[in-house]
Amino acid sequence: MSPEASRDAALEAARVLLVEQGPQAVTLKAVAGRIGRTHANLLHHFGSADGLQSALIQRMTALVVAPIRDAARRSRERKDPAELVDVVFDAFGANGAGALATWMILNGNQDALDPILTAVHDLVEELSREQRPDAPIKDETLQLVLAALGDALLGAPMARALGLPRDRARAITRQMLLRDRGAAEA
Repeated sequence: MSPEASRDAALEAARVLLVEQGPQAVTLKAVAGRIGRTHANLLHHFGSADGLQSALIQRMTALVVAPIRDAARRSRERKDPAELVDVVFDAFGANGAGALATWMILNGNQDALDPILTAVHDLVEELSREQRPDAPIKDETLQLVLAALGDALLGAPMARALGLPRDRARAITRQMLLRDRGAAEA
């Protein structure tokens, strides 16, 4: 396996461990075991566990930005944010971005979040240029990201405790975005 292929395999193994077992499972040893490499091999590629986390967050950011951009554009055309809500909630939930962001924050590695924050900023600026100047895209982004992150971290047990369907937070977020867009257009 080439060095690049080994690095890619390690990042994919780390992402899968993150999604399947949570951040505590993403160790250099566990990732190395998943891909049949040594701990030393991963240290060579990433330098440290923080280096692995940083590389993973950069990779995950790159993988989710394009689908979010496309869904945001379609949501404006269709005047319905349902697809955008689903894509963002999936990015933070099923695809592990929420767990990864939380892991970074709790480990004191907040600087590793810079690629996500920069990507969100750049995407919002790009989409803002394509829309009416008074479109509430920054407010929508804040609302959507915080709802998706909260759902990724606590959504399932909270919905269960309240006797609500698991996807209720998505529906509420969609309704809030529709209401906010309607108020902005009025």
